[in-house]
Amino acid sequence: MRLMTTSNDGLALIKTSEGLKLNAYKCPAGVWTIGYGHTRGVKQDMTITQEIADNLLIEDIKPCEKLINDLRLNLRQGQFDALVSFIFNVGEGNFNTSTLKKKILACAKDEEIAAEFKKWNKGRVNGKLTVLPGLMRRRAEEVKLWML
Repeated sequence: MRLMTTSNDGLALIKTSEGLKLNAYKCPAGVWTIGYGHTRGVKQDMTITQEIADNLLIEDIKPCEKLINDLRLNLRQGQFDALVSFIFNVGEGNFNTSTLKKKILACAKDEEIAAEFKKWNKGRVNGKLTVLPGLMRRRAEEVKLWML
């Protein structure tokens, strides 16, 4: 089995979903962030180029790619890309304990897996879990990739 990497379609989804900021900013959780959601080593007043942002993203998704490759699943490229986007967004810990992962490992039908993606559409707003339109769009795009 060959090791997979994220395709241009997968990268485009992450870039669109995360948005690009070339100047450091504090995310809603109060963490200094830059580029496409990069946080490691970011400091106030930091500025980067588009090229650096792209390179940081490639490095930042490597742990997601490794996690999926380590599962030794027989995935199509779209499925791999959907999972990279999902894990990059929700974190490895959340993915590892998710019903989505359990269903994938159990070789559930694509429709069941798609339903699990869609459940991850909420974020905390003023301490309360709230359906977020941006997460609904991202999950819908991940489902499209999964079904390719």
